[in-house]
Amino acid sequence: MARSRQRTSGIFPGLVLITVGFLLLLHNYHGLELGEVLRHWWPLALIFLGLIKLYDRTIASRSDDPGSARITGNEILLVVGMLVLLSCVAAVDYTRSAIDGKVPIGISGDVHPYDLDVAPKTVPANARIMVRGGHGDISVRATDVPEIRVSGKKNVHAWNESDASRRAGPVSVEIVQNGDGYEIHPTGVGAGDSRISVDMEIQVPKKASVTVRNEKGDITVADMATPVSVTSANGDIEVRDTASDVNIEMHKGDVKVSDTKGDVKISGKGTQVDVASATGSLTLDGEFYGPIRADKVAKGLRFISQRTDLTLTSLTGHMETASGNLEIVDAPGDIALRTNRYSVTIENATGKVKVDNRDGDVELRFSSPPREDIDITNTNATISLTIPESASFNILSDCHSCDIDSEFSADTLKKTSAESGDSHLEGKYGVARGPKITLKTSYGAISIHKTS
Repeated sequence: MARSRQRTSGIFPGLVLITVGFLLLLHNYHGLELGEVLRHWWPLALIFLGLIKLYDRTIASRSDDPGSARITGNEILLVVGMLVLLSCVAAVDYTRSAIDGKVPIGISGDVHPYDLDVAPKTVPANARIMVRGGHGDISVRATDVPEIRVSGKKNVHAWNESDASRRAGPVSVEIVQNGDGYEIHPTGVGAGDSRISVDMEIQVPKKASVTVRNEKGDITVADMATPVSVTSANGDIEVRDTASDVNIEMHKGDVKVSDTKGDVKISGKGTQVDVASATGSLTLDGEFYGPIRADKVAKGLRFISQRTDLTLTSLTGHMETASGNLEIVDAPGDIALRTNRYSVTIENATGKVKVDNRDGDVELRFSSPPREDIDITNTNATISLTIPESASFNILSDCHSCDIDSEFSADTLKKTSAESGDSHLEGKYGVARGPKITLKTSYGAISIHKTS
């Protein structure tokens, strides 16, 4: 038995070292945000320690040596040390992010702007054009002239004019033909030189196919007649008045898309998202931490994140997420939503509604009688349904450890309550057949109201 205790004594330190090493590998090669992991999952260290000690105590009790299962000072120091190591790595990441996104480069001197002097280049009206930026804003707009024109500023951060002029001298923008395509990019800027940024205002043929990639700086694209593709590592993006598809991949910043006549896809990470007046569909695939708003998306919306999976087949009103609330108003089609920790409000849906939520209230309001099935499942929160008195429906409602309150009454509606606190409502209301309404929750409440 002594040999068994010796074999188990190294389990906990080994698990800690393996876990921390695995997290650091993910951080280095896959961009894992250690700050978020520590904030949510640090109690796992205590759980690991407790489980190992329970196992050690079981082994020790068989050998009449309960003292061998005590938590040692070395184990406590190991846990604290590993948490401090991960915290230091997270702090370095946070500091780099803050400096990269918020601290002005002007701490190394004043900003000295110089005009760009770039000769225009004649290109086919349907040319493929790639814009590659470094540090600086990029603006692309369409014209009816079959040329690429570039203007703008090269901004140098330096302590004096002579130093700035010397650094700005070799900096310019090239328009280079690559096969049947053209590339626009800054030249004369050293890799990683944050003292120089190049703002480019670019005019391209309206029917050109445009791809824009930038490391740091805002991007604006307008008036294009063909598909637009934008990739940004750090900066806000705006795309407006396009006649075809828009594809955006981002990692930090806000995005705004308006008045598009094609499908819109936005992926990656960011903060605020605002999409309005799209005749195609909208796909949001990623983690966006600011308010998200979509207005008038003719062919519907798909929003996929770690927290939410939402599908709307059409949206004539708006969808908005902000401050723990998710609101859908005027969606004339089917709605399918799976999420958690959102207070969900759906108003004036005309198609099928299926919601699976937890830890957040769900409220549905109908100004006219629902025509399609409604299926709401919730946990640890309430469900509220408001429909016109003239509605007809079949209902099945279950509330575990909570009550059901309904303003609708009829001989065909039967409510039962159990001593355990569970409630059940089932039956038919109205003269017509009506849709099927299924409402289920636990540790909340269900209320069914008549539209006032």
